Amino acid sequence: MTDPDDPRGHLAERIAGEITLSDDPGATLRKWRTDFGVSQTDLAAHLDVSSSVVSDYESGRRQSPGIGVVARIVSGLLDIDERRGGDRIRQYARVLSAGFESDIVNDLREYPTTVPLSKFYDAVGATQLSGGDHDHVTGHTVIDSIEAITRLSSEEFYRLYGQSTSRALMFTNVTRGESPLVAMRVVNPTPNAVVLHGLDRDDLWEHAPKLAQLDGFALAVTNVPIDDVLEALREFR
Repeated sequence: MTDPDDPRGHLAERIAGEITLSDDPGATLRKWRTDFGVSQTDLAAHLDVSSSVVSDYESGRRQSPGIGVVARIVSGLLDIDERRGGDRIRQYARVLSAGFESDIVNDLREYPTTVPLSKFYDAVGATQLSGGDHDHVTGHTVIDSIEAITRLSSEEFYRLYGQSTSRALMFTNVTRGESPLVAMRVVNPTPNAVVLHGLDRDDLWEHAPKLAQLDGFALAVTNVPIDDVLEALREFR
């Protein structure tokens, strides 16, 4: 049993489990490696193997790695992250400490200083569609909208605010934005801003801006790839 105060151990178990149980272990390995921002060359050097070995596992040219190899690869990714400052492990720890699974909440953090909303938008490539009562944020939460709406209770939904409602809630897995905006109607208080990820202005539910105005939060959309968004948000620390 993993120590509940050991985010590295929890994360190692999660990654290893996903790779081992995946229908395409190589693709899952590649997903985690790229999420950690580790090149095949860097991982291979850490494991003391040639980069072609890592490439062969990820492409399926080499037989799927056994449990021992998976454990070594996962340990390598975590070691490299710790050597770089441990940002990915800390990110997972924040989500875990808030009581969420990382497939529901991709990132949750508080900022050391107030960040102008315009700067936040610039970082994630967002376009504001309606203004709110506040022009700043002091944190953010990135949420899979489908997972959150189908799996979280109303009490758990409040925990998405972390330490403060003065934050941006970014919802991914959005098609038109109805569900997040309706959810905001029944949650009080509301955040400073809501960002809908993965759609253009023209795809947005026509009533969304009006609902945002009624509840006093700013509303924006972005189509920047989610990995790039998460990378940009790591600068707010």
